[in-house]
Amino acid sequence: SPARLVFADSREGERWLAAMSSRLARFIPDEGERRRLLVNIQYESSRAGLNTQVILGLIEVESAFRQYAISGVGARGLMQVMPFWKNYIGNPSHNLFDIRTNLRYGCTILRHYNNIEKGNIVRSLARFNGSLGSNKYPNAVLGAWRNRWQWG
Repeated sequence: SPARLVFADSREGERWLAAMSSRLARFIPDEGERRRLLVNIQYESSRAGLNTQVILGLIEVESAFRQYAISGVGARGLMQVMPFWKNYIGNPSHNLFDIRTNLRYGCTILRHYNNIEKGNIVRSLARFNGSLGSNKYPNAVLGAWRNRWQWG
């Protein structure tokens, strides 16, 4: 089924989408592309029970919203998912550059770490980044969230 905004009130969803789209413009000039991406991010993060605004901060830090980003160690896409995850939570044929697939994986992985860390988002983010014991990465994500993506 296609991704859709998950809000109790559809007008609130539209307000959110308009506000986030204007904030995302510096990264993605095309409005249609921004809206489609935001709907997918909001849908997948809500589905995983994660704070959408924190996920926006994470994607800003990980890939600057570049769908085809590849890190020096081979992490892929918006949320910089390592290909080995396909063997654990998916299928080797999955394309991590596909927006919906990348978000589904990234949100599933962060949710897994958030469960392990009993909701401690700082430790969950550090695990996501493979840097448990350092707060550099969590601080960058939470800084992006506070500076650009806070809502409500």
